Amino acid sequence: MAQPHDDRPIVVGVDGSESSKIALSWAVRQAGLEGAPVQAVIAWTFPAYYGWAPPISDQFDFGSNARTVVEQTIKEVLGEHPPVPLSVAVVEGNAAQALVDASRSARLLVVGNRGHGGFSEALLGSVSQHCTHHAACPVIVIRDSNVRNA
Repeated sequence: MAQPHDDRPIVVGVDGSESSKIALSWAVRQAGLEGAPVQAVIAWTFPAYYGWAPPISDQFDFGSNARTVVEQTIKEVLGEHPPVPLSVAVVEGNAAQALVDASRSARLLVVGNRGHGGFSEALLGSVSQHCTHHAACPVIVIRDSNVRNA
């Protein structure tokens, strides 16, 4: 009996970090094998400061900046013409929650083990760890090539 066509995307978290670039490349290769589309998700929040805060121009558009980061990352990793259908989702909010939310309609969630920030010695970042515990689909955590084998 033939399986029904599964048009759910492979969702990948992209924040411009080296780890997310490796995750994007892996997700696109996997999507090519499965005949799946890819959805690159980037999340942004207004910076929160405690105490003195540096001035931020009222003209700065955080959402537009996030879109630029993900689009430049896609172009750097995949070139001008990605080999699979690829869409971008720019989400205001917490990155971990944005990826968990996206996982509800995904066939697979792909994240890098380390994004921007955090302790480089940790095996998993807080976002990838949150996703492995709360995603609604299988999660693949791609290790950055800079992480030493244990």
